[in-house]
Amino acid sequence: MTQNTPVTAVVFDIGNVLIRWQPEELYDQWIGQPRREQMFAAVDLHGMNELVDQGQDFRDMVYDAAEKHPEFRTEILWWHDRWLQLAQPAIDLSVATLRALKARGVPVFALSNFGIQTFDIAEAEYDFLSAFDRRYISGQMGVTKPSAQIYQMLEDDCGHAPGGLLFTDDRPENIAAAEARGWQVHHFTSPRGWADALIARNLIKETDL
Repeated sequence: MTQNTPVTAVVFDIGNVLIRWQPEELYDQWIGQPRREQMFAAVDLHGMNELVDQGQDFRDMVYDAAEKHPEFRTEILWWHDRWLQLAQPAIDLSVATLRALKARGVPVFALSNFGIQTFDIAEAEYDFLSAFDRRYISGQMGVTKPSAQIYQMLEDDCGHAPGGLLFTDDRPENIAAAEARGWQVHHFTSPRGWADALIARNLIKETDL
């Protein structure tokens, strides 16, 4: 699919596109890199989070992991109790592109690996998460990217042909899965690069930002 194909809707990932998500860096600040590395080697925290993103209960998953690893119990519980600190700050320029697209009448969707309860927490903190025309949240759907099923579910619901969708995500495997379905894609590496890609497609203007 070429850049010349008209874009009829823009699809945003959320983590590391609209909201920074780098838990290791926060844990390094809280407990120091050596202990953080020891904990992440002993406890599959990202695997735990994947289950949350698939729809498992956030508190139950974190507290269960904490009980199984008492040597790191306090630190594991921070994944729940300090979650909003882990999911911050908003990436301002990316948020500006979302608002600019919305203001120009371009349909905007979210497609994100996100838990049910964690998304509720994020939405209460970040008002721009309510700006989407449609939101496809993995925890609510029971399937995560890059499974083909989640892209199919969006296609079946959104009313747009795959070739008219422009999708940005920070993870190459998620981009590849969308591209394989005929979506237009932009691998998100910086908010400036994303803004420039939208400007190049005449979806927004620099003066909108």
